[in-house]
Formats: sequence, C-alpha cells, structure tokens
Amino acid sequence: MPELHTEIQFLKGVGPRVAETLATKGIHTLEDLLYYLPFRYEDRINPRTIEQLQPGEMASVIAEVRTSGLFKTKRFPIFEMTAGQGRNRLKCLWFRGGYLEGKFKPGALVALYGKVEYSTFGRGGLQMLQPQFEILHEPPDEENGVAALESEEQKHFESLEIGRIVPIYEAAGKLNARWFRRTIRKALEQMPEEISDAIPAEIRTRVGLIPRTEAFWQVHWPDAGESFADLLSARTPAHQRLIFEELFFLELGLELKRRKARLQPGVAFEIGDRVRDALKQVLPFHPTRSQKQVLKEIAIDMAHSSPMRRLLQGDVGSGKTIVAFEAATVAMQNGYQVAMMAPTEILATQHYLSARRILEPAGYRIVLLTGSLEQDRKRNIRSHVARGHAQMVIGTHALLEDNVEFERLGLVIVDEQHRFGVMQRMKLMRKNSDVQPDVLVMTATPIPRTLALTLYGDLDVSVIDELPPGRTPVSTRVVPGERAEEVWEFVRKIVSAGQQAYVVYPVIEESEKDSELKAAIKMYDQLRKEVFPELKVGLLHGRMSADEKDEIMRKFKAGELKILVATTVIEVGVDVPNASVMVIEHAERFGLSQMHQLRGRIGRGCAKSYCVLMTGGKISEEARQRLDTMVRTSDGFEIAEKDLELRGPGEFFGTKQAGMPKLCVANLIRDRKLLELAKREARQLLDGTTKNVTPEEKRMAVQYLKMHWNRRYGLVEVG
Repeated sequence: MPELHTEIQFLKGVGPRVAETLATKGIHTLEDLLYYLPFRYEDRINPRTIEQLQPGEMASVIAEVRTSGLFKTKRFPIFEMTAGQGRNRLKCLWFRGGYLEGKFKPGALVALYGKVEYSTFGRGGLQMLQPQFEILHEPPDEENGVAALESEEQKHFESLEIGRIVPIYEAAGKLNARWFRRTIRKALEQMPEEISDAIPAEIRTRVGLIPRTEAFWQVHWPDAGESFADLLSARTPAHQRLIFEELFFLELGLELKRRKARLQPGVAFEIGDRVRDALKQVLPFHPTRSQKQVLKEIAIDMAHSSPMRRLLQGDVGSGKTIVAFEAATVAMQNGYQVAMMAPTEILATQHYLSARRILEPAGYRIVLLTGSLEQDRKRNIRSHVARGHAQMVIGTHALLEDNVEFERLGLVIVDEQHRFGVMQRMKLMRKNSDVQPDVLVMTATPIPRTLALTLYGDLDVSVIDELPPGRTPVSTRVVPGERAEEVWEFVRKIVSAGQQAYVVYPVIEESEKDSELKAAIKMYDQLRKEVFPELKVGLLHGRMSADEKDEIMRKFKAGELKILVATTVIEVGVDVPNASVMVIEHAERFGLSQMHQLRGRIGRGCAKSYCVLMTGGKISEEARQRLDTMVRTSDGFEIAEKDLELRGPGEFFGTKQAGMPKLCVANLIRDRKLLELAKREARQLLDGTTKNVTPEEKRMAVQYLKMHWNRRYGLVEVG
C-alpha cells in the first residue's frame, strides 16, 4: 500500500521515465499527484444528444466518429471531424489542426465539449469550433478478422467516463487527462480509509473541514449530486478543505520566518532631539497625515533592537521617496550608512539627484554606483563606501557585487521590490557581518493588504494612502487610432501653451511578427519631421546607453525638448512637473498596472493634465475592461484589484521575481477570505492561544511544514 510520501516513480504504472514528465508539473510524490486537481469538470451524467443541441449553449456530447480530414484554406489548414448519433450529425472544426491528422478513427467513441453554433461551412447544420475532446473508446483492432478482447480493468475505467461528473486534467507531455484519471483513481483505491492530517483536530472542527481522505476522493471523483457551479468555482467542501490546508501551512511558514527574523541581532537606532531636528531640516514640505503615520511606524521599528523588515506601499506620486530619505536620515544621524537600490539607472539617477538636493545641505555625502560607470570611477566610489566616507550609496544591481563593501551598513532601501528577486534583497542585507541592517522595501504597485502580507511574508506593511497636496487630477480618455490627427492637434495646443508631453509606444522597432504595431523609433521620426516639425522632439528607450538616457532626460526636464517619445522605460520614477499630457499608443497592448504607472508621470505640476489612450485595431474584451478601468478611476488599489482579477496573482506579481509561493489548489485572489482565516489560525497556533491543541499536535504541524516547505511552496527555508 503506497504512502503519501512514496516517490511517484514507484507507483504502479509510472516508472522513472513517466516520473520525469510528471516532475515538470511539480509532481514528485503520491501526495503531489493527489494535489494535481482537475482544472474543470464535464457533466457526463446526462450528456446532450445532437438532436437536443441549441446554438449558443456550451454542451457535452458523446458521439461516434464518422469522418475526419484536413482541408486547406487561403489563410491556414482546418481539420474537420464529423461525429454522429444515428442520422444526426455534428461538425467539429479546429483551425491549424494539422496535428490532429490520424487522431480520430471511424467508429471511435468521442466526448466533445464546446460552444454550439450554426455551421458557416458546407451544408449548414450545427458545429463546434475548437471543441475540447476526449477519445473514450477506440474501434476494435480486427487484425485477421478477430476483435481484440478488452480487459476487465479497461471496462472498469470506461465505466467512469460516462454517466457521471468527469474530472478533466491539464496534460503533461503525452500524459493526457484520461491517464491522470486512471492513475489517480488507482492511487485513491489503494489509499487507507484514514490518512494522517497535520492540521490539529480543534482547528479542523472550528473551520468545518471534512476529513482529508474524503476531500481527495470528492475533489477528483465528485458525487453525481454535487453542485456543478461549486465544482467549477472551487467552492465544494472538498475544494475548501484542500485550499485551507495549503494556505494554513503557507501562513504557518511565513509566520515562523517573521519570528525567526525578529530574533536576529539588529541596530537599535537612537531617535532623540538631535535626530528629530535633522528630520525637520530634511523634510521640504508639510507631510500628509498618511506620511506621518508611516514615519511613526518606521521610527518605532528602527528604535527596536531587532531588524526592521517593512514594506512601504504607496501609489504613484504619494511621496514614498521622501519617507525613505527620512529613514535614511535616522540611520545616518546614528553614524550608519544607507544603501538604496533601484531597478533602473534612470530611477537610481533620479533618486541620487533628489537625495543630493535634500540631504547634502545637511552635511551627508551621497554617491551613485551603477553598472555603466567607468571602472576607475567605480573603484573610487567603492573605496569611499568601504571606508565610511560616503553615508549613502544609491545604485542598481551594481550594489550586489561582491567587491561592494560597507564600513557600517545600517539601513537597506529597495525601491520597486517587484523588479528584484527575494534573494537579491537578502544578498544586500548580508553586506553586514555583525548585525542585520534594517530593511525598507518600497513599491508603487498597490497590493491588497492581505495579499501583501502573504507575498512579502517576512515584512510588516505600511501604506501611504493619500497624495500630497498640489497633485492635479488627470483626465483620461480612450481614442481610436483613426482620430490621431485630433490627438496631435490637442498635443500641439497644450505644448504651445508652455507645457510638455509624453508619447509612449509598446515597442522600440517594428518586427515582422507585430508589423501592425507602431514602433517608437519609426514614430519618433514621423512625429519629428511631419507632425511637429516646429517643436523639439526627443526619443528615449531601453537600448540607449545610460549617458544617452541621462542627456535626454536632462533636456526634457530643462524644457529644451517639448515632446518625449518613449517606451515604458519612463514607467517608473521619471519626474517632470511641467509634463501634463501622456499619449499611450496601442494602449490595448499595455497591462493595467503599466498604464497606471505611466499615467503617474503626469499631474505632478499645477496645470490640468490629460492621459490619452489611443487604440489600434481589434480590441479584446479583456483589453476593453482594462481601458474602461483606466477611464473610471485613478485609485491605484482599485486598479490593482482589477488587474489581479484579470491576470491572476502569478502573472500580476511576476512569480519568479517577487518570490510568489507555488500554490497547487489555492488562488490568492479567489480565496482571500480563507487566506485571512488561515493566517489567523496559524498565528494563534504559534502563540499558543488555540484551545485544546496539544504540544504534540503543534509539533506535528510544524514538522509537516518543514518537510514540505521548499518543495511545495518554493520559498526560503523555514527556521
């Protein structure tokens, strides 16, 4: 009888070669296989007959293959298969379906699922375009006129394909949904009636969790009476049980990480009158209520002897940078150095110039360290930093190099954390050998608080939720590309009145693949020569050298350039208060957060600002929702919520870069309430405030977590 920890290759019918394929899906043990849940279900209890089908509905049909073949059109080949039930026929079409040749043998029994519509080919009737399919039964192999006999096992499994709710799994290589159904079914049949459960019984009872064995059975082979809507939305008791389990151990691990971090030796910064006077000298304006609250939270952390680990969230232009400079002032006034890391040279340079303007008058020495500096210059800067002659060093990934050493590093600031990996942040933190520096991580990507606490599990969260006075609202409109002349006339009018404008494109140069996309270089030439010959137009993109970028930005800031044609290199950190118009071409190609970040480059001065989202070509439903959201709101958190809904958490956060946990069954957006519940239960278990939980149950839960942490969640080891 296999155990949950049994390596998958030792399961009957698997073996080493198949195990290699399963490993690509993160399946290494029997337990992993049981967590490989169906991505959807088909209702084959009462599949529709072809005669019952109605155009416009999604339907399941089980029929016999009659004919199939490939025919070519001017644009691409189309594979056609005709399925039948008696005299009734259903045509199925797959565009570019050459890979299906030889797949459907006449007489085979096939399950089809798709949208029914009137046929636009041939003699009319009904059809399904690109239906999902599964061959349930191949016609007998009548070699020498003798039909092959089916085994009892074959008949047993075919009885599971029809007349019930059937799980559909994502294929892995050549392992299709049918293979997963049979293999998982066999594994479940060999399982004991009760399997070990590391969640303490008291928590299981309070949350209302069904037994683990029952959950595995019901999620893979649901009963006929189960709500189909609940199955598709992962709301069945079985789904909820497995989702809670996954989130509970994730939150337990993150809480253990946080507690371990608090035990590390840190710097207890002195925050007396001398520091307060320095802060007043540094702050160039009256802080908002939100900034004051965040500063208070940071000051309390920095005064504590354990290292600060804090995430500072704030919408575009909310004043995060000045808060970071105040934290830097606390460290420098205490005789410590500060390292500030930004993802791009443009942003690092801007922070450097701002820091010099604000901090150098108070007597602090600020240096800039980026990869493009000449070697002699870099060596000179590294020497100053190592000897403690520079109090603050601002840079890019160049700060992570082994030969960058600090005399007394007390504070690490990481801007736009989602652009860096978790391990990169940790490498910068470890530049001190004796004590852990305080860490302040900043992001302008608004993340709902619960998700932030999970994504950045080792960090406390502060939020600046209001903009400084003086920020003007931005009027946003969607305009089709055919009205470009009107847009350019509007830009000319605004620029003639003394303002400046950005024009942003999604690509640098045209490619054959996306020949319909307007490219920045080509459009720069057209705008400069044909559209705005009387105005100074500049070009900025990612392939330019750092010196070229700096020179262009200097000219734009100084007003020497009136219009800046750019790619998304200006997405983060560029601050030109006189720029009041942003035109984003092919706006339907941009993500929501990206458009929000770009729009944040304007509205920084006193003039009314305008963002024009120009579209080109056909717009998908999802793109239309993104554009509508941009017009409706400028609230970063509302925009982030919609972006999360449209893209899902993995793509939104940039899974690898952000250190997003690998989740098998849970979805951090859909299952937010369960996430909050799991977080609360995990914290109470570690605090010892959960009643009727024995020390042995607590030890079992932590032990189970340690066995699964790296493999299941892909996060840094729990201490």
